[in-house]
Amino acid sequence: MAVLIGVVMALVVMLGLLVAGLLQRNVHQWIVFHARRASRLARSGVGRANGTVHVMFLFVDHYEPLAAGADDSLGRQRVQRWIDEYPALARRFEDADGCHPKHSFFYPEEEYRPEFLDMIGSLCRSGFGEVEVHLHHDNDTSDGLRAKLRRFVAELHGRHGMLPVHEGRPRFGFIHGNWALDNSRGDGHWCGVNDELHVLAQEGCYADFTLPSAPNDTQTRTVNSIYYAVDDHGAPKSHDRGVELEVGRSGSGDLLIFQGPLALNWKRRKFGLWPRIENADIEPHDIPVSQRVALWLRQWVHVKGRPEWVFIKVHTHGAHERNANWILGGEFVRLHEALQAQCNDGREFCLHYVTAREAYNIAKAAEAGLSGNPCAYRDFMLPRPLTA
Repeated sequence: MAVLIGVVMALVVMLGLLVAGLLQRNVHQWIVFHARRASRLARSGVGRANGTVHVMFLFVDHYEPLAAGADDSLGRQRVQRWIDEYPALARRFEDADGCHPKHSFFYPEEEYRPEFLDMIGSLCRSGFGEVEVHLHHDNDTSDGLRAKLRRFVAELHGRHGMLPVHEGRPRFGFIHGNWALDNSRGDGHWCGVNDELHVLAQEGCYADFTLPSAPNDTQTRTVNSIYYAVDDHGAPKSHDRGVELEVGRSGSGDLLIFQGPLALNWKRRKFGLWPRIENADIEPHDIPVSQRVALWLRQWVHVKGRPEWVFIKVHTHGAHERNANWILGGEFVRLHEALQAQCNDGREFCLHYVTAREAYNIAKAAEAGLSGNPCAYRDFMLPRPLTA
């Protein structure tokens, strides 16, 4: 009996430690939605689609040349490294359409340097990516946010030709600095604007690409989804839930939220107990990227009603040396070798390298009821910018 009591107590302690660890990393905020979604997909047979599955791979970069207090000289070196090294790496790989990997540079408004954008523009003109809007701000107001966006969008469009024009105005994708979209941090820092979704939409934002942000407390309960959020102007984190983008259903809400994969990796546990959070962050990592690709794919992010079009969005902070050394020093090749092996056999899977704009266009084409090869819809709504 004493042995049995000891075993039970040990199990209770282990369970308590497991729960405490998950709570500390805010897993409770999203795990219920994740489990329900996974169960729903399993019951419906999604993930076992008949015919070819088209995988859209989107690499978004919180591209901050002046991160960690860098001066302009170091920032210039960081950008130049990508100019020098990225093309040769990207040319080693092609998707099912003959396109090389494409990088979506979300460039921070507060680090605007015309020279840096002109340098990045040379990559974009060669077909290796596009530029979107990134922003860090704190204790801001709606008017302050609006002014920042207008100034920066005017420069990106008017001076650099980096944004698409739709219905007579420039449009942009957005990533929020410090993950704090719509004032979503629990402590209220790094934003301050409760109606941020509304302001973004009014100023020309076509979609937000910030999430996932786990284990940060800004993570929404909604995960692995592409959905419309309605802004509650008086409250933060209005994108905590929303209405899924769906085939044949007109869009509703203030802003489209475009999430990347989020999951628990039970095969890789910390101290043999706590599962790792897989949030698609491309940084120095001890988990082989081939395992990560398989887990991303299993989350099956798609437009409701079009399960044969799957989106994998990963992210990084690629300008800083820590991540640049990792990505350009070998992980880029390992990543794309894994993608080619698992997502581009030409029968079960076809791989498509896309930018943020192209991913949005393809998702909107699905919403409009279009099907077939998604490559045909890369420019469905938003045209290519002049520098692309």
